Amino acid sequence: MNIQAPKHEGRGGGAQRRLAILYEDNHIIAVFKPAGVLSQGDNTGDPSIFDDVKKYLKEKYKKPGNVFLGLVHRLDRPVSGIILFAKTSKGASRLSEQFRNHAIQKTYHGIVEGKPAMERGDIKGKVKKISFFAEGFSNKSDQQILEEIKRATKTRTAELSYEVIKSNQKYSLVKIMPKTGRFHQIRIQMAQMGNPILGDVKHGAKKILPDKSIALCATNISFKTATEDKIINLSVDLPENWQKYLSTAK
Repeated sequence: MNIQAPKHEGRGGGAQRRLAILYEDNHIIAVFKPAGVLSQGDNTGDPSIFDDVKKYLKEKYKKPGNVFLGLVHRLDRPVSGIILFAKTSKGASRLSEQFRNHAIQKTYHGIVEGKPAMERGDIKGKVKKISFFAEGFSNKSDQQILEEIKRATKTRTAELSYEVIKSNQKYSLVKIMPKTGRFHQIRIQMAQMGNPILGDVKHGAKKILPDKSIALCATNISFKTATEDKIINLSVDLPENWQKYLSTAK
């Protein structure tokens, strides 16, 4: 089954934004997350797509109590695109298993600064992820805090493939297929190649986008349903506000 979402703008609004449902069955729901919206709530208290989906399910199915919703993967706040949730424990288990086995295929599109030296290629390297922060920092010395952070930092191998779709030399549209799912992997590896994602000043981009998003979108995802081997392929169009950066690209 192939499903394509309607065209979208780059960044979601506030409380009035409309939830874009891309796919739903008894166990799984896929939605479009606008750039700037959290995948899951954090200590900022800002709205999240997780909360939006829970509200949608509660209202649609008229559930009086708490609604089960499993977060099986995330998109960074400034990134837009397709995100999957599990509506049941079976859905959560089956999706998590597919992610562990790299059976879920994801494709991103992004605008990078400059033009990669090669039109297509594979990148494999080490990236670091801080898996947790130690508690009680106020009672520890600077040296103790550094040691805690070192212990919490894991170095893992990250792999992806990329292909330049078009470029005007200043900016390039790149199709990116991650083979692993490391924290900030695409952002880090594009920057290490010398072509950071447009707007990603955290990883070396020169330009801040007006809405503080970055030009990275999870445009395609392929997965199996929870109860059978049917493959679901979902895709969304590129954000319309990217066109101004690619208007003269070839």
